[in-house]
Amino acid sequence: MGHKIIIFVDDLNMPMVEQYGAQPPIEILRQLLDQGGWYDLKDNKHPFRQFVDCMLICAMGPPGGGKAKITPRMQRHMNVVAFAFFDDNVMKSIYGSILKWFFREGEFSSDVSQLESKLVEATLSIYK
Repeated sequence: MGHKIIIFVDDLNMPMVEQYGAQPPIEILRQLLDQGGWYDLKDNKHPFRQFVDCMLICAMGPPGGGKAKITPRMQRHMNVVAFAFFDDNVMKSIYGSILKWFFREGEFSSDVSQLESKLVEATLSIYK
C-alpha cells in the first residue's frame, strides 16, 4: 500500500503467435491494462486482483527474425517511440552541423573549435 510499481517488459513481441493469432503472454498484460488486474481462480471470495498505481513500460525490436507484430488491441495502450538507424556519414553530418553552429559564436578558442570533427567521432564511438 502506498507504493507505485513500474513493470518493464523487454522484447514484448517475442512470444510466438498461436494458431488463432493470439500471443498469450501479451494477452495477460493486455488484461492488466484493459481491466486493471487479473483473475485469481484459487480465491473464491475475491477472484479479481486489481492493481493500482501500476505502469507498464515495454521495449521491442522491429518484427522479423523470430519477433512478431503485436496485436492492435495491445498496441492501442502504448505510446510508440521509434528510432531510425542512420549510417555514419549521416550521423557525422548531423552532429557536425550542430557543433559548427554551437562553435560559431566565437566564445571558444580556435583550439577548441578545431576539435569539432574529433568530438563528433568520439560521440559516434560512444553511441555505438
